[in-house]
Amino acid sequence: MTTTATTPAPTAATTTPTYGLTTARILRSEWHKLWTVRSTWITVLTAVAFVLGVGILMGATYTSDGGDSDVDTVVLTLYGSQLGGIALAVLGILVTAGEYATGLAHASFTAVPRRLPVLRAKATVYTAVVFTLSLLTALLTFLTAQTFLSGTDQAASLTDDGVLAAVAGNAAGVTLLGVIALGLGAALRSVPGAIGAFVGGVLIVPEILGMLPYEAMDTAIRYFPTQAAGALGSATPMPGAASPGAALLALFLWAAAALAVPALLLKRRDV
Repeated sequence: MTTTATTPAPTAATTTPTYGLTTARILRSEWHKLWTVRSTWITVLTAVAFVLGVGILMGATYTSDGGDSDVDTVVLTLYGSQLGGIALAVLGILVTAGEYATGLAHASFTAVPRRLPVLRAKATVYTAVVFTLSLLTALLTFLTAQTFLSGTDQAASLTDDGVLAAVAGNAAGVTLLGVIALGLGAALRSVPGAIGAFVGGVLIVPEILGMLPYEAMDTAIRYFPTQAAGALGSATPMPGAASPGAALLALFLWAAAALAVPALLLKRRDV
């Protein structure tokens, strides 16, 4: 009697691939979460509509003898960025605080127990998306508005001194303000609370402090988030404003501080 050797069938352990957490996979997860909720599309389209709509309106209704000749041309055409920036700030809050409201945060941190990579991925994806969107919208708005401003004292092109830098600075300012809102959402874990903190602390409080009759306060306020963002979006130096380099650095520090707080809280308390 003879026997033949048989090869054992592959087991599940040898055929099932193993998957691990990587930065790329966490980023891809946050990318999909961002674009698969309706609120993202609503806030993004609202922001674009505000910036483009106000820019076209300002260009179509402008006249050289209207008394606005001293307004910076980039500020004039991108005036709608103030409204669009609020919509994108709400998006930043929804990216973080929205997950706590729906309970999705529990699933996210169960999948990534170290937690901090989730916050970093959210901030990275949000920053990349919002800066790209803001820059493209600002360029489109500026060029469209200039078709109406041709022949007026506000006629300009992207190749003029400081114009392209101001358009990019406008996008950077809107983006970093949104990152601050994202950090507030992650720290407070409440959508209404974070919106109230952003509107009150970032938009209203500096205006109130600016009314105080102290020179030191006037100097400090120029480095507050909204004031610094405004300095970045002007092609010509604004009186009493910080220089573009100092304004950008101030905004980076504000955004870093806004993210540092929830990073510490993630280490110290439960989800």
